[in-house]
Amino acid sequence: MSITSSSSSLAATASADNAPFCVAALYRFTHFDTPAALQRPLQDQCAALDICGTLLLAREGINGTVAGTEDAIRQLITAIRALPGCAEIDVKYSTALERPFARMKVRLKKEIVTMGVPDLDPTQDVGIYVEPQDWNALLDRPDMVLIDTRNDYEVEIGTFAGAIDPRIKTFREFPGWFAQMQDQWKAEGKPTPPVAMFCTGGIRCEKSTALARHMGIEEVYHLKGGILKYLEDVPQDESKWQGNCFVFDERVSVTHGLALTQDQTCQQCGFPFGPEDAHRCSSDGDWHRQNPRQG
Repeated sequence: MSITSSSSSLAATASADNAPFCVAALYRFTHFDTPAALQRPLQDQCAALDICGTLLLAREGINGTVAGTEDAIRQLITAIRALPGCAEIDVKYSTALERPFARMKVRLKKEIVTMGVPDLDPTQDVGIYVEPQDWNALLDRPDMVLIDTRNDYEVEIGTFAGAIDPRIKTFREFPGWFAQMQDQWKAEGKPTPPVAMFCTGGIRCEKSTALARHMGIEEVYHLKGGILKYLEDVPQDESKWQGNCFVFDERVSVTHGLALTQDQTCQQCGFPFGPEDAHRCSSDGDWHRQNPRQG
């Protein structure tokens, strides 16, 4: 998959180049009484429009990435916006020169992003949304605790200055880590601090701040639109971001202005690393350097 541009606007992305495939990454926390009833209609519509990718459906909402022609994606997003609670669904668009997914899958899941905490409801109580242009001022507060909610290999190549890295392998590990943080604050006799959380595109932030509120944290914030929206909107000379942002497609990572980087992923274990780095693979134990990019 060769992605050539990225934006939160379908029109802006479509006009950026002549790539034949429009890619839409989307999610929404809402309430679906019977998500199974939505599965077949969405699968049939995607088949009729020749759309490929994956959509996840759960009682808590919808999440996924799909690709097709600009008109096909527009029709699908219109249909998804008509689902209960999805009128304001978050969608990020990009383009691809080649068909990015082999087929279309609409799957039923227990959660659209797996944390493993029952009865957590991000539609009822989450952190305060902070626009990218206001994020720096929040981080300048001396009492603010900044937490990166992503997995360790993502944090390895870039994060915000001063952020705490939980060193988690999966999102399921985050609740246990956060509980330990709370215990540490109590053991040190410190008042519970205000907390700001961030992730790549926003979906983990919503669930992690819902968890923080559920666990009694009063003042909780998260970055609206995630790191990608921050890198898109905030000029580099004003940015508090350090390094690159890992993304789950052929780009591997992006930086300010969503520009491509030279990072690649290890073909054995998937760990991202830069052109000047030597990486020790967790699968075969060998040290690897980058292969020349093709094309």
